[in-house]
Amino acid sequence: MSSRLHNLVMETLGMRIVSGELAAGDTMHSEHLETELQVSRSVAREAVRVLQSLGLVETVKRVGIRVLPATDWNVFDATVIRWRLAASGKGGQLRSLTELRSAVEPAAAELAAVHAPDELAAELLTVATQMRAAGRTGDLELFLDLDIRYHGLVLAASGNEMFSQMQSMIAEVLRGRTHYGLMPDHPHDEALQLHMDVAHAIHAHNPELARNAMEKIMRRTMDEVGGVWAHEPRIFQPLPSSESV
Repeated sequence: MSSRLHNLVMETLGMRIVSGELAAGDTMHSEHLETELQVSRSVAREAVRVLQSLGLVETVKRVGIRVLPATDWNVFDATVIRWRLAASGKGGQLRSLTELRSAVEPAAAELAAVHAPDELAAELLTVATQMRAAGRTGDLELFLDLDIRYHGLVLAASGNEMFSQMQSMIAEVLRGRTHYGLMPDHPHDEALQLHMDVAHAIHAHNPELARNAMEKIMRRTMDEVGGVWAHEPRIFQPLPSSESV
């Protein structure tokens, strides 16, 4: 029960902040949260601690719980990504993640073609084949599960532990594309074939072909969903002053 209530408070406040209902600089008080959400002080405090760890709020003595600007958020955290994808400004989040994927995944595919253990390369080929079958039948939920596994395998097979840690981020953006109606009913045959091409190239230890095919996948993705973020403003993170560098 305590865990469920903790998640309820965290999700409620997280969505309010990310959606803009609570703006940067707004303050809250723990006792008000306890009354509004009908939870104990310990549950409210634990939820606030999690939000602090995500950079969404800070506690200020004699002021309360203050909402922080988006430039302070831990934008690499999968929970923050999920909240941003559920908010009205989801286009900006999709753009940032897709651009990040476009930079990382071709490099991961290239490294995987050089370093992937045989069992990972074989599984990737199996998953790609299953994806093609699910895509052609229009089973988008199964396709989504396989797509998440596929891209996770590419990252893991690169042998780069920092790439591999991006699996949960990419899983959230893939879920967001499907759940918010940004995927076609039947994935295009070209996209399905490109996933096969990457898998075959990694299995055959051909890094150039693996990278090129993954770059084509990313370009297709940008073309397919780019309209969602066409009018979304970019967020420019402030750099630390030169004295602190």
